[in-house]
Amino acid sequence: MGDNEVGLQDTESGSRRIARVLLPLPLPEAFDYLEPLELELAVGDLVAVPLGPRLVRGAVVELKDAAGANRLLKTVAERLDEPPLPPRTLEFVQWAARYAADIPGRPLAMAMRGLGAARPAPQRRLVASGVVPRRLTPARARVLAAAKEPLVAADLARAAEVSVGVLRPLLAEGALVAVWAEPAVAPDSPDPARPGPALDASQEAAAAALREVIAADAFSATLLDGVTGSGKTEVYLEAVAAALLRRPSVQVLVLLPEIALTGAVIERFALRFGAPPAEWHSGIAPAQRRRVWEAVARGEARIVVGARSALFLPFTDLGLIVVDEEHDGAYKQEDGFVYHARDLAVARAKIEGCPVVLASATPSLETLWNAQTGRYGWLKLAGRHGAAQMPHVSLVDLRASPPERGDWLSPPLKTAMAETLGRGEQSLLFLNRRGYAPLVLCRACGERLKAPDSDSWLVEHRYSGRLVCHLTGYSIPKPRRCPHCQVEDSLVSVGPGVERVAEEAARLFPEARLAVFSSDTVADAAAARALIGAMSAGEIDILIATQAAAKGHDFPGLTLVGVVDADLGLRGGDLRAAERTFQLLTQVSGRAGRRARPGRALIQTWSPDHPVMMALAAGDRDAFVAVELAERRAAGLPPFTRLAAVIASGPDLAALTAFCEAMAGAAPNANGVEVFGPADAPLGLVRGRRRKRFLVRSERTVDLGAYMEAWRARVRPPGMIRLSLDIDPYSFL
Repeated sequence: MGDNEVGLQDTESGSRRIARVLLPLPLPEAFDYLEPLELELAVGDLVAVPLGPRLVRGAVVELKDAAGANRLLKTVAERLDEPPLPPRTLEFVQWAARYAADIPGRPLAMAMRGLGAARPAPQRRLVASGVVPRRLTPARARVLAAAKEPLVAADLARAAEVSVGVLRPLLAEGALVAVWAEPAVAPDSPDPARPGPALDASQEAAAAALREVIAADAFSATLLDGVTGSGKTEVYLEAVAAALLRRPSVQVLVLLPEIALTGAVIERFALRFGAPPAEWHSGIAPAQRRRVWEAVARGEARIVVGARSALFLPFTDLGLIVVDEEHDGAYKQEDGFVYHARDLAVARAKIEGCPVVLASATPSLETLWNAQTGRYGWLKLAGRHGAAQMPHVSLVDLRASPPERGDWLSPPLKTAMAETLGRGEQSLLFLNRRGYAPLVLCRACGERLKAPDSDSWLVEHRYSGRLVCHLTGYSIPKPRRCPHCQVEDSLVSVGPGVERVAEEAARLFPEARLAVFSSDTVADAAAARALIGAMSAGEIDILIATQAAAKGHDFPGLTLVGVVDADLGLRGGDLRAAERTFQLLTQVSGRAGRRARPGRALIQTWSPDHPVMMALAAGDRDAFVAVELAERRAAGLPPFTRLAAVIASGPDLAALTAFCEAMAGAAPNANGVEVFGPADAPLGLVRGRRRKRFLVRSERTVDLGAYMEAWRARVRPPGMIRLSLDIDPYSFL
């Protein structure tokens, strides 16, 4: 037998068990290991097990009697000193893998992500020993009174209002003793009984309905549907308070689509409950991530505010999930384990037996359809909170009022900006396109500059003087000569990006204070919060922004929003193009006039008669939704059906084509399922790999994940060919 291997026939079968251990690795199933005699393992325990020459961490997902088994098994090396994964977390991990037609190790890796950092080093702390010093001065008495619990020396001195020097003689006499302990990780406890802000009648009615949902203590899904500025956050904060009051162990998860939103929401929670919630997103340091993970697993973190991956945290008693801005595309993870956090949030709530609240001013059509058909509850906030009114939305027909040659801002928008500046108010220019120009071409030969071995165009970034591929990350300094024909100074920038619009605004209004808000100009969450704070404080006159500014921000002085290119999102043939455009433009227009001063939005478009533009101008969301749902039903598209996408890629086109033809022939026959393709993907070449796409459409009664898994099991990609599956795709590139 090899090292660590035990033959079951050589053991007392009645006293040994087999532990099935799931590993956070790209492996198709859990592995069997023998439970050591000295351990009493339980489902959910985190263990170290041998895999080849190394030890890896995993989670026990099943324990079974070893009696009757007759094979060699390696033994579990040790149980880790970590909180176990709760049973419902394990159930969710395995459900998510089946739903996504993926291997369970991928979602398990997300559930164990917080363990990636080492525990913080122990700290030296001081605590009163009970020994009375020879001379008990008032300062020393304050120190001993404050040292009933172990404290770091600096914190003890601060609590006793003395210098650190007062502590040394107390240590020497034994009145204080030093102990070593890990830094405290338990977050401050929220106080759900603290009074919240006064709610208007509409908000109070919605809050009362959510309190009833919380009191039922069972799974339910509710859409909180309120116009921009209607106070949805205050309403769901009341639901959070009601959940926390149910029992001392209840935990609440609030999902946000963007890290930039986290700071403002954290402040709202701290103000409402007297303590900040735990944060979970990519912007926090690994050590802090571990502390939050452990606090959640021990039930100490009662409120968690986080990005989509927070869904996989090991909650012990999850009593409520809130998905804020539920329509937002950022909830879809496109790489690694592919999933949509909104859909998985509903699934996790069902597994946990708790309510989930989906909040948005522009709900997704899937969520609206579920609300219309009665699967979800539906609470509506039709007006803005307080004295604020909805902004007046006007279309600027660029056919009748085109910008001057070389400009991108129309005369009506320029006039509105000048008037807004004259009143001391703020403007926001919105263009959902990063950089200076989206296309760089050669006037001499017509060459369009692309990333190497890719179909993706290079975008000029004038601030950095570089050409960047936003798909692959490829970046080069802007060349003086065309790489194709070598003609000097022949490269020209075509089309606008936010940097180019900022250049135009600075030329038109040289006295104005300008800032650009995009992922290129705001490097991290801290920079985003600083810029948002400056805008909120009135330190910026004109903000030029991508969609980063359209999500949930409240700028008191902002009264004008100008949409530079409203038609941009309607291009490309995406089935959700109209829906996304309507949502995005509604959200960005809703940043204007959120306080007492009235707001307005000017939307520049070459297609003012498009249904999206007409609905925006009329403020008639219901009409847009009705038309869009009717078109989706007629075309057999979601939400009336389900879709799955398969991308096959490889460096050799002939081999890829042959494999895709064989894969098409291997598709299982099933009622209610149609397979389309293979076809060239819209981005047919990325990083030297050719790409082809299948699209699968099924009736809603079909287990689409199981179908896709069965299909994948029938094919074995050869050599360098890779397969990527996406259930309920949001991107069709």
